[in-house]
Amino acid sequence: MDMQSSKGRPRGVGAGRESTVERLDGHAPDPAEEAVRPRYDDPWYDALASGWGESEGAGAPALATVPPARGAGESGVAAAEVYLEVQRSAAFQEVRRRYRGFVVPAFAAFFAWYVGYVVAATTVPELMARPVAGAVNVALVAGLGQFLTTFLLTWAYARHARLRRDRAALELRWDTQELTRGVNGGAS
Repeated sequence: MDMQSSKGRPRGVGAGRESTVERLDGHAPDPAEEAVRPRYDDPWYDALASGWGESEGAGAPALATVPPARGAGESGVAAAEVYLEVQRSAAFQEVRRRYRGFVVPAFAAFFAWYVGYVVAATTVPELMARPVAGAVNVALVAGLGQFLTTFLLTWAYARHARLRRDRAALELRWDTQELTRGVNGGAS
């Protein structure tokens, strides 16, 4: 399958990258005029994304290789040990305990509220159709309550994180960074 460039000619036709604006009248440019004319090199023009439309070795550039990680080897094992040590620490376990202490009950309460709304809407439609004020019924109030509780839960989660976890997590992050910096010999 030949892919076409935006100018209608097959890709790969020509002498490589374009160096000037292509003449549309079919006349070749004058070499003296060519030297003073500004160049319009565009490295992205007619360039294919890596691996798109051209097979390896058919004029396609070689794929870039990923360089090895800094400090690979023995220091990588030592850095992994640092992270495992931090994970086992009492401070990390306290941050995780505080996280679970909020998320598990909040999830259970919100999920029960959501399932209760769906079950009530499907099993007792006469209750959900009961008017509250004018054209507003119980189903509409409960549906808007779902949105309200979503925003309240988001606010409560952000407040809990800010007041009870963020400082401890930041201290753990700094300690971990310092420990890995020491293991890698000053390079983090």
